[in-house]
Amino acid sequence: MNVNQHTPMASPYGQPQPGYGQPGYAPLDGGYPAPYAPYNGPSSAYQPGAPPQGYSPFTNFPSKAVVANPVSDLSSPLDLGPARGPPTSGAPPISAPQPYNQYSQGDMQNGPPPMTQAPPRPAASQLYNQGAVNLSGPQPSYPQNYGPQPSMQQVTSQMTGMQITSGAPTPTGPGYAPPRSSQHPASTAYSAAPPPSYTQAPPPASSAPTQPPPPSGPAASQQYYGGPPPPSQQPFNSSLPPTSQRQFPSPGLPPSSSQQTFPPSSYSGPPPFSSAPPPVSQPAFVSGPPPPTQGSFPPRAPPPSSQPRSFPPPGPPPTSMPSGQYPGPMPPQQQPPPSQPHPYQSGPPPIRTQMPPTSMAQSNHLPPGPQGPQCPPGPMQQPPSQPGMQGGYPPQQNGAFGQGRGPQPGYAGPYPGQPNYGAPAPAPAPGPPAQKRLDPDAIPSPQASDMPAVQKSRHRIDPDAIPSPIQVIEDDRAKCTEPFNTGVRGQVPPLVTTNFQAKDQGNASPRFVRCTAYNVPCTADMAKQSQVPLAAVIKPLATLPPDETPPYLVDHGEAGPVRCNRCKAYMCPYMQFIEGGRRFQCGFCSCVTEVPPHYFQHLDHTGKRVDCYDRPELSLGSYEFVATVDYCKNNKIPQPPAFIFLIDVSYNAVKSGMVNIVCQELKTLLDYLPRENPEMDSVVRVGFVTYNKVLHFYNVKASLAQPQMLVVSDVSDMFVPLLDGFLVNVNESRLVIESLLDQIPEMFADTRETETVFGPVIQAGLEALKAADCSGKLFVFHTSLPIAEAPGKLKNREDKKLVGTDKEKSLFQPQVGFYNTLAKECVAQGCCVDLFLFPNQYVDVATLGVVPVSTGGSIYKYTYFQAQSDTERFLNDLRRDIQKLVGFDAVMRVRTSTGIRATDFFGSFFMSNTTDVELAGLDCDKAITVEFKHDDKLSEETGALMQCAVLYTSCSGQRRLRVHNMAVNCCSQLADLYRNCETDTIINFFSKYAFRGLLNNPTKAVRDTLINQCAQILACYRKNCASPSSAGQLILPECMKLLPVYLNCVLKSDVLMPGADVSLDDRAYLRQLISGMDVTESHIFFYPRLLPLTKLESGSLPMAVRDSEERLSKGGVYLLETGLHLFLWVGASVQQELLLNIFGTQSFSQIDPSLTSLPVLDNPFSQRLRDIIESFRAQRSRYMKLMVVKQEDKAELIFRHFLVEDKSVSGGASYVDFLCHMHKEIRQLLS
Repeated sequence: MNVNQHTPMASPYGQPQPGYGQPGYAPLDGGYPAPYAPYNGPSSAYQPGAPPQGYSPFTNFPSKAVVANPVSDLSSPLDLGPARGPPTSGAPPISAPQPYNQYSQGDMQNGPPPMTQAPPRPAASQLYNQGAVNLSGPQPSYPQNYGPQPSMQQVTSQMTGMQITSGAPTPTGPGYAPPRSSQHPASTAYSAAPPPSYTQAPPPASSAPTQPPPPSGPAASQQYYGGPPPPSQQPFNSSLPPTSQRQFPSPGLPPSSSQQTFPPSSYSGPPPFSSAPPPVSQPAFVSGPPPPTQGSFPPRAPPPSSQPRSFPPPGPPPTSMPSGQYPGPMPPQQQPPPSQPHPYQSGPPPIRTQMPPTSMAQSNHLPPGPQGPQCPPGPMQQPPSQPGMQGGYPPQQNGAFGQGRGPQPGYAGPYPGQPNYGAPAPAPAPGPPAQKRLDPDAIPSPQASDMPAVQKSRHRIDPDAIPSPIQVIEDDRAKCTEPFNTGVRGQVPPLVTTNFQAKDQGNASPRFVRCTAYNVPCTADMAKQSQVPLAAVIKPLATLPPDETPPYLVDHGEAGPVRCNRCKAYMCPYMQFIEGGRRFQCGFCSCVTEVPPHYFQHLDHTGKRVDCYDRPELSLGSYEFVATVDYCKNNKIPQPPAFIFLIDVSYNAVKSGMVNIVCQELKTLLDYLPRENPEMDSVVRVGFVTYNKVLHFYNVKASLAQPQMLVVSDVSDMFVPLLDGFLVNVNESRLVIESLLDQIPEMFADTRETETVFGPVIQAGLEALKAADCSGKLFVFHTSLPIAEAPGKLKNREDKKLVGTDKEKSLFQPQVGFYNTLAKECVAQGCCVDLFLFPNQYVDVATLGVVPVSTGGSIYKYTYFQAQSDTERFLNDLRRDIQKLVGFDAVMRVRTSTGIRATDFFGSFFMSNTTDVELAGLDCDKAITVEFKHDDKLSEETGALMQCAVLYTSCSGQRRLRVHNMAVNCCSQLADLYRNCETDTIINFFSKYAFRGLLNNPTKAVRDTLINQCAQILACYRKNCASPSSAGQLILPECMKLLPVYLNCVLKSDVLMPGADVSLDDRAYLRQLISGMDVTESHIFFYPRLLPLTKLESGSLPMAVRDSEERLSKGGVYLLETGLHLFLWVGASVQQELLLNIFGTQSFSQIDPSLTSLPVLDNPFSQRLRDIIESFRAQRSRYMKLMVVKQEDKAELIFRHFLVEDKSVSGGASYVDFLCHMHKEIRQLLS
């Protein structure tokens, strides 16, 4: 089941959604509703004398620093005690184990007796249990800050109720693993010795959960790396009751609010995930031991890699350590034998190289033995049950998750987590649950059943039991065997990851238009209730594969295209001809218009025109019209466009080699200027300018023997010093141009000028186009912040201290208003700007990018450009940018049928009114996302219609109109809406909506709005469409089961949750880049493709694996593609044969990590791998540089950043944790 889709956000950032509390859903009465106790994160119980530790699933990875011998962790199950009374101010007595019961009444799943009351939230003043938060390092703010974290047990127990089924769950839910009674999964061997000081009595009512929820303050999620957030922040909800703002007395540990604390988890049992329709075949959380969280490194003595990685914080012990570790010495019975890797060694922790898939640090492959690994309870792991509890309650096995999940089936081998493809299936362990899986990887340990119940600590949800993006992608590919015919209204197209052939039969191909929903609610109330965004992602000039016909060009002569008199919609298949064909009724506004005499045709017996199939505009969804002079600017036929190259020749540009590379490449590239007919020469004219603090224009007229340079030093009042000879035809002036390109690098070879200007450079290009009276494109090659005295001068305003504060949004806004005005002038002239940046430090991309983004241009960024390693990427980007088909001086308008209208637009363009999207340039890679809102009721019979018309000048100088039509169904039942959504498109919309929201809202508010809207979408489905089932089940609509995983990827992106090493320029660059992405590009960007390369067959790609470290095998080689980067990850124990085939070397140590291209070797494997890499590059709009990553090398940190199902270093939640959090949010909305 995939859960990868993001949902739309409904309310403006930070505003409460109608009907629900603020974004962080706070209980209204100051406490959580009974069934949901706050999730305080996995936490360990209080140990007397030692500060409790544990870690929150959501903050940085708990540091690996293992505190010196941890005190027995067994004693710290977090029970949620019998109903906890209102929080009192004292810390709960340590000795009373709270009975571990998380189930709301009636939802009990294999566990202790139901409580009648939900445990109240922990007392405010309780000590802060480290288990809740990861203080291990600066707390990155987790963008998703969830409310207080539920105690581990809560979660786990709740999770136990969580089954994932993909249909409406049966009462017990397919995924239910019966509790295993006393066996402890092998991998979690906890020591049987009863932990100290736990008595069996139930805790007094007032005791709070062992870990208080993290502080709740709005700011929580904003803090960045600077250290723990101030206590007053509430993590996820600004309106949480005061109780949630706990202070953590625990000495020295600042509360970290940045964690993702999960509010009380409301799972009353393992929530079965049901993905609404068909039940999934995988058992939901299986009860076997959890797969090792670690990635691929062999367990080391120091903490196993399964601990989340993070560096030990200086200072107090990281609170986020796995809950078992306590700073004091470990009691003897727990010390791991030296030879076994014990999760918590007392030595300094190694840096963890792998990320645990979930954020829990579990060591599942630890040796059994007294020292049972103390896994920090992960969000979904169950805390170890308290020994004290054994007496009175049956061990709570929290269902699915409770069982320690051993390594995943199929991952055999010493190396935890390594997918050993083909390993024998693990034998089922004895114990009630039949489905339980043991991991072959687990280090041998006594049968789970031999262990006392205590040891069965809660374990994480089985990642294999939650919706898998890979499974959804593969299922869709398998279903798509026929071409996709667009003639059926409201038909959901294949996913963007599926190769399909589209046949236009009346609606635009999904390559041009994709909608978030193909069945739109009939009323605004229904749309508001579901919160599903109604939007379309339109890519008007998309390139089609060779087996599809490009849109036909229709020429109606001087009369021009036939249009509706009232709404001006263009003739299309939705127009109804009446009165024998003399008039037609508009499908958009119902107005009746006379058919012009030249266009008249008789109707057949069905009322269709006889020539219907001979005219593209009557039978197809996409086509073009030749526009008449009435559609041209100033009513005159446009001149062919011009390309002007403006090259920075300051010291940095020359020294890096950029000037020389550009000049050499342009000599050949000028033969590849865009043209529509490959047989003809391009009509595009070219001009050249170089600049530093002053501008140098060049006269390259064909009659000259040598080029002439004209210098303009008064940059405050820019003008073009020559007209004749500046813009020339390449073929006529070839010799002069080549001479110029040879001389430029020599002329400036010894320059000492370091300062540059930027505003006057664009003004110069704009003035040249105005003088030639044509539209065109400026290619600007720029290196540094423009600090020289001139219009548009900037100062360095990079201030990391603002990150995570309310002032952070100012960093995404332009520094001066000059560029907005300049952009408006460029759009009016049809002057598009493409910016190639080569920065070595801050250049203020947020400001320099204003003109490119507003004019429909592109920004390419090559930080720390090095000629030898980056030239290939830069030149490939430049070649594609110059050659691709582009339209100039474009205006796009979207018309809709009565009942809905286009209200909002996202992308790279300029708007001077509310309806027209103006683009100085529009290329084949640019997409515009349009949001629709109801302004009346829609009817199920007529459906809803949309027509996107783009007027533009082609690269040959012809004025054209491209029209795309789309009809979708309308429904009065929410179930029909949820059956016909496209998650990838919803995520594209959400990311653009969120990234634009950053300009005016704090990052945390933006993230909260996203989470809130996603929870509302899923809660509405659960309430109105799913068959009744226990509240503990998480039920997801079949077509949106990937919404949580994909939304989590957006929340964890560098834009919304930057790591410490992400610069402001990188964030601004990605924000601008994603605003123009289509669905295919945004999908691969947020959920990268990870391919195992052990076996390559010609003709088909290996099946991808999920983006998690535990899917990597130490003996494997994997290719990861993000749309912007390509990584080749090589495991440390890869077979020699593979190394010889790929690199031509014998051993792992001989691989050169600085390779950017693979050696050309004469063997089928090498050939096939290079073909795959080339085919991936051909599919993307930007050239992806290859980076070779050796396991455990420092570059692995970068690679790991893209394993999006794992917890991120910057505090992003793992997929499992986020899913639990979403489940909690949904339950809270439903209650």
